Amino acid sequence: VQLVESGGGLVQPGGSLTLSCAHSGSIFNLYVMGWYRQTPGKQRELVATLKGGGSPTYVDSVKGRFTISRDNHLKTVTLQMNSLKPEDTAVYYCYGKASDVAYWGQGTQVTVSS
Repeated sequence: VQLVESGGGLVQPGGSLTLSCAHSGSIFNLYVMGWYRQTPGKQRELVATLKGGGSPTYVDSVKGRFTISRDNHLKTVTLQMNSLKPEDTAVYYCYGKASDVAYWGQGTQVTVSS
């Protein structure tokens, strides 16, 4: 299984970005999909997760600003990020897990700066 992210970049505070992740394997709907982020010197932080048929979960710091969604037919997961803040700056990683096996994307840089 490969997870390929796209959509990172530079945005001003208050702006928006959309991250996408394409899943190359089968039975995508059985995977818990999510997004993590990491800044230098810090542990990777869970941002949002979404099961195949469940409700999303978010870290408190992004609630009301970020939205995770998935398309089980296209096998993609998307993170819509609004009202971005400088503290959202990080490398964002797509994550997928099924049957206790986890997969990671290569990461995409998100920089929020004026």
